Amino acid sequence: MSLAQRLSSYMEPLASGLLVTAGLSATAIVLGFGLACLLYLARTHLARAGRAAVGVYVSFFRGTPLLVQILMLFYLPGQIGIDLNPWVAAVAVLAMNSAAFQSEILRAGFDAIPAGQIEAARVFGLDRARIFRHVELPQVVRLTLPALVSESIDIIKGSAVISVIAIADLMRVGKQLSATTYRPLEVYLCVALAYLLLTSLVAWLGKRAVSASTLRS
Repeated sequence: MSLAQRLSSYMEPLASGLLVTAGLSATAIVLGFGLACLLYLARTHLARAGRAAVGVYVSFFRGTPLLVQILMLFYLPGQIGIDLNPWVAAVAVLAMNSAAFQSEILRAGFDAIPAGQIEAARVFGLDRARIFRHVELPQVVRLTLPALVSESIDIIKGSAVISVIAIADLMRVGKQLSATTYRPLEVYLCVALAYLLLTSLVAWLGKRAVSASTLRS
């Protein structure tokens, strides 16, 4: 079989794995953003013990390897008789990991909003929830969008480790192809190019979004 034929035979399984990686990563990033907002609110509204708990959470997920986090969440429920679906475990860990990093990004954005804007919103009768949704959050997203895009790319790359829990993501498909073809260099080069394609697309979309938000502002 020629090189072109071999590369062509890799395309379908790698495309399937790429879609799995893209779907898991996108879900985790969106859920992570929501959780990051909750972490920020907890840090600013809870008592000292609550703020300390959030600090421990963020430190744990930022300071330990993603692979260890995935293995812990996947195997720990089994110790108490719960059979956790690998997809649920993968999305949950990626989301919780991303939330820890996104919460720090968002905190910098919230801190950058002038206090006078919040006071003005209160004068106009907006409650705390409406101030958060309509005044703070849109500005924070615009201010932190480049960093959020960078974090999204990190999650896509980091998602390669979920292959250890038998999810047919891009890396898992690459391992299977390598084992059956005995051509690991070719296969992993294709895997690397597939990841590059996905992260480049995210970076391009991020640049477009940043440009659009700059024009609107």
